[in-house]
Amino acid sequence: MAGIPQPGFRRHQGKAEDTRHLRRPQSLRPGRGARAGPGVFPHRKEVLKAPDTSKARVLVVGDVMLDRYWFGEVSRISPEAPVPVVLIDHEDERLGGAANVAWNCKELNARIRLLSVVGRDEPGERLEKLLKGKGIEASLHRDRGLHTTQKLRVIGRKQQLLRIDFEKPPSSEVLASKLEEFKQALADCDVVILSDYGKGGLAHIAEMIRSARRAGKRVLVDPKGDDYSRYKGASILTPNLAELREVVGSWHDEKDLGRRAQALREKLDLEALLLTRGGDGMTLYRRGGAVGIKAEARDVFDVTGAGDTVIAALAVMLAAGVGLENAVRIANRAGGIVVGKLGTAAASYQELFGKG
Repeated sequence: MAGIPQPGFRRHQGKAEDTRHLRRPQSLRPGRGARAGPGVFPHRKEVLKAPDTSKARVLVVGDVMLDRYWFGEVSRISPEAPVPVVLIDHEDERLGGAANVAWNCKELNARIRLLSVVGRDEPGERLEKLLKGKGIEASLHRDRGLHTTQKLRVIGRKQQLLRIDFEKPPSSEVLASKLEEFKQALADCDVVILSDYGKGGLAHIAEMIRSARRAGKRVLVDPKGDDYSRYKGASILTPNLAELREVVGSWHDEKDLGRRAQALREKLDLEALLLTRGGDGMTLYRRGGAVGIKAEARDVFDVTGAGDTVIAALAVMLAAGVGLENAVRIANRAGGIVVGKLGTAAASYQELFGKG
């Protein structure tokens, strides 16, 4: 299959394609970091032992989508309109959105359950088969009136020529059914990831957060849009610089940024706010101060969707009992591994810790 990254880390096998121009860069960019020996992770002057993630249970809820790619050659300009004619020679399809987050968790040996909504259509069936092929337990509620979110990209001469989106918000009845299943699933998870892509699948996110917190579960949210009040009471939010700026406005300097980030964290009653900062790494804002973490990457081929890997790795490490700051450092390294790949964009347990 062609090496085009999924949305979100949103990751591929087979034939390599240079995909740096295809998707907007996400939150993690190149930096320098130490290499870890087998079974350890560099942490200042200390090392972190590889945690046992086989019993870590993560519930992923959010907007799933199917990423499709049509690859071909541009041979001429159409006589019908001033547009290129692309002769398609191969196709590819990938897990996107919350489905991709779930796959990233799975690559770290965690026990995953995915909860989402799809339509009664061919893209929904393909998503179900792809998830099954990855060994991911998925409960996909079917909505007859819903078009499963699908992004079709036409690629010619290693450039994205066109993207066609298919999407429609799910019905209130299906969302209510999903909410009830979510509440029941809380007993069998350690950490919850709410992956918000603004497609309507998390209409009840505020109630989900309240239910999860009442059940004593940590809730990690990958936010979307400028209304963060819906995420009040979550444990950790993971915005990137552009997303945070949309909510708190522009800042004058690092001190001003810190004030704005901490004010938002307090307003939303968060345990922490993890800001991903491209080539500058990450900053973890929590009660009592902030911790800066440099980006880790050796060779950078593709920065697409690093945010998905970061939140997935963070959730799995927390579910495995790793402390917050160390979990963030491991998630940072996972992102560094992914941006050093071309196409395949998930960091495996073996890559992180040198053993499986």
